[in-house]
Amino acid sequence: MSFTRRQILGGLAGLVVVGVGAGGASRYWLGKMADADAGHDYELIAAPLDVELVPGHKTEAWAFGPSAPGTELRVRQGEWLRVRFINHLPVATTIHWHGIRLPLEMDGVPYVSQLPVLPGEYFDYKFRVPDAGSYWYHPHVSSSEELGRGLVGPLIVEEREPTGFKYEKTLSLKNWHIDEQGNFVEFSIPREAARGGTAGRLSTINGVPTPVIELPAGQITRVRLLNLDNTLTYRINIPGVEAQIYALDGNPIEPRPLGKEYWLGPGMRICLAIKAPPAGEELSLRNGPVRLGTLRSVANNDAPTEWPKALPANPVAEPDLANAEKLNFNFEWVGSVSVNVDNGKPPSLWQINGKAWDITDKTCADRPIASLKLGQSYIFELKNMTQYQHPIHLHGMSFKVIASNRHKITPYFTDTYLLGKNERAQVALVADNPGVWMFHCHVIDHMETGLMAAIEVK
Repeated sequence: MSFTRRQILGGLAGLVVVGVGAGGASRYWLGKMADADAGHDYELIAAPLDVELVPGHKTEAWAFGPSAPGTELRVRQGEWLRVRFINHLPVATTIHWHGIRLPLEMDGVPYVSQLPVLPGEYFDYKFRVPDAGSYWYHPHVSSSEELGRGLVGPLIVEEREPTGFKYEKTLSLKNWHIDEQGNFVEFSIPREAARGGTAGRLSTINGVPTPVIELPAGQITRVRLLNLDNTLTYRINIPGVEAQIYALDGNPIEPRPLGKEYWLGPGMRICLAIKAPPAGEELSLRNGPVRLGTLRSVANNDAPTEWPKALPANPVAEPDLANAEKLNFNFEWVGSVSVNVDNGKPPSLWQINGKAWDITDKTCADRPIASLKLGQSYIFELKNMTQYQHPIHLHGMSFKVIASNRHKITPYFTDTYLLGKNERAQVALVADNPGVWMFHCHVIDHMETGLMAAIEVK
């Protein structure tokens, strides 16, 4: 493997410190660079941060910037995103830019695209963003703990031209593995990892439990919902709402009603247009029967807005289905929770095509599960041979969902597909990005106990 050079921290005297946490841990600012000659647009610092998730108690989180989830990054479609990432954590880490089609050396996977960024080091991420939409960023090192402690954040890529939306909200959903005093508990328990995944006890929106989100009364607001959780699939429903779906996982679709509910798996995003009711009225944003937050209409004096037209399509290559090569991927349970428990390795619980990924083996990516020819079209047959849902995510490329044996599919592009229990689905893509790309379940403790593989494009 050839790695991007790891850079030693230096020359950063101009960083702004905005507070001191418990035990002297500094809390750092994430900010847009004012110096056009700095060579980067953002300085993004990962550091310890105390947050109050349980009233009256401190949770010792890790954060990108001054909040957990991290501060929202924004860039315009087609432009360069240049981020100097600085690690002030006590552990090594990276940043993976979930859903972005970018060069391999910017993908943030340790020992595949780069070496881990050690404490006190920095790494410069620089890539052009080809697609507009809602994305996010997170580490790909010790993922259960690092994401679990709060190292997640939204990345919004704005369309080149105005979309017709005058109002906008970003709502980052995150579930926390904490007890009644706000202390972290286990992020991954083997018996739960062998099932649906290890869930936390407290869900938040933008880091706040059951918040009130204000919407301008009578107006149409673009609401971006991002599932930044380790484990939970949210059954999103908003009773009594006028809402249309405008995009799924960053990619536009022909607008359609939200309907009764939408299942939003870990790593997935949905872009809604919500028409707020008259001032003073409230809507309940729910996960099934559980209230996640309240959408409250507040008075405004603006003229009513119309439903915007469909968002412009992203420039994703259309697969040639007639000439596509078909590949099968079987997602299976290994059937044992007692192997490899005394050697420092996580248990091997899941596998793809009979092979389980070992997150402690730095050479796994040298043995890709499939090799694709650059420029060739492929149809992946995804077979879930288990009783649990798996949000299947591919790095570096977008794929088109074309069929399922469980529900009717209106084809759409995405980077993460929620594969239901015993479901068989077909997705298609053009292998147009050279490199070795991760292909995995985004239930994090499924990924860390085997449900990941590498796909090579050359």
